[in-house]
Amino acid sequence: MMNEQLNSDNENIKSKRTIRSFVLRQGRLTKGQEQALINLWPVFGIEYDVNSPMVFDSNKQAILEIGFGMGASLIEMAKNAPDKNFLGIEVHKPGVGACLMAIEENQLSNLKVMCHDAVEVLENMIPNHTLDKIQIFFPDPWHKARHNKRRIIQPQFVQLIRQKLKLGGILHLATDWQHYAEHMLEVLTQAEGFENLSPSGDYIPRPDDRPITKFEKRGQNLGHGVWDLQFVNK
Repeated sequence: MMNEQLNSDNENIKSKRTIRSFVLRQGRLTKGQEQALINLWPVFGIEYDVNSPMVFDSNKQAILEIGFGMGASLIEMAKNAPDKNFLGIEVHKPGVGACLMAIEENQLSNLKVMCHDAVEVLENMIPNHTLDKIQIFFPDPWHKARHNKRRIIQPQFVQLIRQKLKLGGILHLATDWQHYAEHMLEVLTQAEGFENLSPSGDYIPRPDDRPITKFEKRGQNLGHGVWDLQFVNK
């Protein structure tokens, strides 16, 4: 009887789990990254705290990037738009450390970072209708068919994003995996409350404000495509 109850409880727990924004593949920290996490986190980092909802400056656009990797493109965007406030969320500590180092090096005052699951941050710390843009660039494509359900761009997550965007706010996605681009397009096209900004109803050229990363340049040199999508919260 006890084993049956445990099995039942485990199944109930599994059924209640929601999609996570990442799969943790923690790399080794360099000494510089480790020191940045110790010394710079108190200055540029924001701790996850369900009792401390974020307050955004109403006089500046607020832009959230989910999964910024090593932070190169996010740093470039913050440098190029000092009149906007940026928040980056990344769970991989080497990337967070590298981004912290770059924030200090470039003396940026308009970029903060978090190291936590973005789904939980959205659900518990970001008030509804406060963000002007949410951007997710090159998320894990989970290219094997049996893993497609692990992709972060799913109907439930897209509606969570919509709650956090202002009316007229933009969701900007980019991927270098065509099948994932098609999946993104299908999910967003069917999503309530979103309208595609592409005149052709599919993809857009890379906007000037999204920097090309070294990874992307390398892929382009190999003939790989990149697909950008922008949808507005109507």
